[in-house]
Amino acid sequence: MKNRAATVQDVARAAGVSTATVSRAINEPDKVSEETRQRVADAIAATRYTLNEAARSLRMNRSRMLLVTVPDIGNPYFSLLLAGMEETASQQGYNLLIANTNCDPHVEHRLYDYVRSNRADGILILDGTLPSLGEQSDTALPPVVVVSERIEGAELPTVCVDNAAALASATQHLLQLGHQRIGHLSGPLANVLTKERLAGFRQAMADTALPVADSWVYSGDFSMDAGAAAARQWLAQTERPTAITCANDELAFGFIDEVRRHGIRVPEQVSVVGFDDIQFAARFYPALTTIHQPRKEIGRQAAALLLDLINQPGKVKKQEIVLGTELVIRESTAAPAS
Repeated sequence: MKNRAATVQDVARAAGVSTATVSRAINEPDKVSEETRQRVADAIAATRYTLNEAARSLRMNRSRMLLVTVPDIGNPYFSLLLAGMEETASQQGYNLLIANTNCDPHVEHRLYDYVRSNRADGILILDGTLPSLGEQSDTALPPVVVVSERIEGAELPTVCVDNAAALASATQHLLQLGHQRIGHLSGPLANVLTKERLAGFRQAMADTALPVADSWVYSGDFSMDAGAAAARQWLAQTERPTAITCANDELAFGFIDEVRRHGIRVPEQVSVVGFDDIQFAARFYPALTTIHQPRKEIGRQAAALLLDLINQPGKVKKQEIVLGTELVIRESTAAPAS
């Protein structure tokens, strides 16, 4: 043992059990007895298997994993959120288990397996939906924190930004530039982010008593393709908005790219504002005026809050942490053409 790292066979020999039992005790502790779990934990400590991390998890009956439900792992919006979560989790000896929920008919089964087998000590929800355990009423969800996108009607700790106020500030920026015909490109109408950002736009316009034609509110799905489709609608209109607020940056990218293909200059002929300030926004042409979300800090605080719920059950009150946003003015907005 002095000249090599301990193996699972060493742990099994020290505990007087099979290697399969050691594996179950580490990965599926609910499937072994408390006595066996403790024997394996003691053997792990004695052999210094994986630097005692597995032993610590067994003693605490913890997986030291945080499950993160992400609607689209390919969306660059989530990269800094996940980086912030990983940074905070790793400082306390935890890792992230990513579940990409977009268009996956088996996701509910997978989430149930993670919970049932104690492979996750808590859940960070980024897709706006609470995992369902179906008819498995014998299994309860571990601690949950909702991130970025509130879940309507759910009394759960949440870390987010004030989407309505942020979109209102983007609209006010356009109004201050002199725009009076302003439109909005939204996400899916049932989505809570869509509702909050559209409400902020409408409130800012109502405060100035300026009309908003129904045809100036375009719906999409947060994708560049949806932004391009909205641009084609805008191009077909006789009376067009001179400025567009968008529910995220990808919609703005798609809108700008499509109108430019038709010879429309941004911002000379139409101003465009995005939302999120993903890493491409400053390098896009023209550089995108957008709402900056502190995504990495959102991830940090969400993970910290979840770890508090795990480590101090009953002591953490339900809370909503609302972080500030910033309007970043770049090259995609200007005063309307005369």
